[in-house]
Amino acid sequence: MTEALQNQTVNARIGEGRKIILGFSGGLDTSFCVKYLHDDLGFEVHSIIVNTGGFTKEELEGIKEHAYRLGVKSHTTVDAVKIYYERIIKFLVFGNVLKNNTYPLSVSAERLIQALHIADHVKELNADAVAHGSTGAGNDQVRFDMVFHNVIPGIPILTPIRDLRLSREQEIEYLKEKGVEMNFEKAAYSINKGLWGTSVGGRETLNSRGTLPEDAWPTQVTKSDTEEVKLHFQKGELKGVNDKEFPHPVEAIQYLQSLAGPYGIGRDIHVGDTIIGIKGRVGFEAAAPMIIIKAHHALEKHVLTKWQLAYKDQLSQFYGTWLHEGQILDPVMRDIEAFFSSTQQQVTGDVYVQLNPYRFSVNGIESPYDLMSKKFGSYGEMNTGWSGEDVRGFSKIFGNQTSIYFGVKDEVEGKSI
Repeated sequence: MTEALQNQTVNARIGEGRKIILGFSGGLDTSFCVKYLHDDLGFEVHSIIVNTGGFTKEELEGIKEHAYRLGVKSHTTVDAVKIYYERIIKFLVFGNVLKNNTYPLSVSAERLIQALHIADHVKELNADAVAHGSTGAGNDQVRFDMVFHNVIPGIPILTPIRDLRLSREQEIEYLKEKGVEMNFEKAAYSINKGLWGTSVGGRETLNSRGTLPEDAWPTQVTKSDTEEVKLHFQKGELKGVNDKEFPHPVEAIQYLQSLAGPYGIGRDIHVGDTIIGIKGRVGFEAAAPMIIIKAHHALEKHVLTKWQLAYKDQLSQFYGTWLHEGQILDPVMRDIEAFFSSTQQQVTGDVYVQLNPYRFSVNGIESPYDLMSKKFGSYGEMNTGWSGEDVRGFSKIFGNQTSIYFGVKDEVEGKSI
């Protein structure tokens, strides 16, 4: 062990005979956590990985084997993809939520579902403590901690990487001394994949200028033609793509991603404010989420009233920010979700989207609830529901208070507008 790590290590084996649940991804940080918590602190380590759509069966099996090689007492794999949709993604679609009008909250949303499942596992195993591998520099540490404080209050939270302020090199040296064999080579880009998009971080995103090179994107562009896809929504949820109907929206999202991803659609770089007050940049690709949100919003603009749309816009911005900052358990989130759900009763119909390399466009919608009905007139051409005299009187009344305001002002000040 390095001298710096020795100086920071807790001498007493504070976990002797005690259970600890560790959120485990199989990477460098959580691999270090297993060995440190077990070998140095004496905990009986139970690892858990919560899959939110970013792992294949083969990858999950490999992570399980790696966990046992490191010395965990038990390892649990949770398939949370559909729960992730039902608990969070559905409302991100209902609200057309894009952080800073750009980012579909790909990573921040899934961290909260992972934290909730980890907390449940602590209760199931009656564990004495919980741990995660977050560093002290990002948002995830706050998201995990806040969920744990609310769901499993009083349970100690251990964060070895954050608490020991370890460098990557120190972690690697420690694991090598422990005889751990794994790939210690740092990838040029940090990639986090999930159902609602993939984040990509690298040297280009560490500065305020620069974009990711083509080969850094996980999904390469292999389509050069153009095609129109039809998205079928039922009460705000994507239930079909083209002529395919799906038992659950998760399958529809995955299928749309397979169609649109190879076009390079949904790539961007998000500039955001972290929970802890610093700004950061991250690349992401989210073909299906971006198309779904824009298509859903287009459908809403046809079937919702002016004031439904206006209030949704205000609540969506708050909802996205509060979710991003880890506040999924705040009761106000349930209140907003109830409002979102209420607005979706007539959000049913088909939306036609044109896919092209690196971009897409919404071609239009068809819905039995379309308020743009010719029965009531055509915008800029003619109307059938009122006369010109009706509008003349309406305009006078609608602006009446403003007229009174200027009339009083002119009388007092002796001025005219």
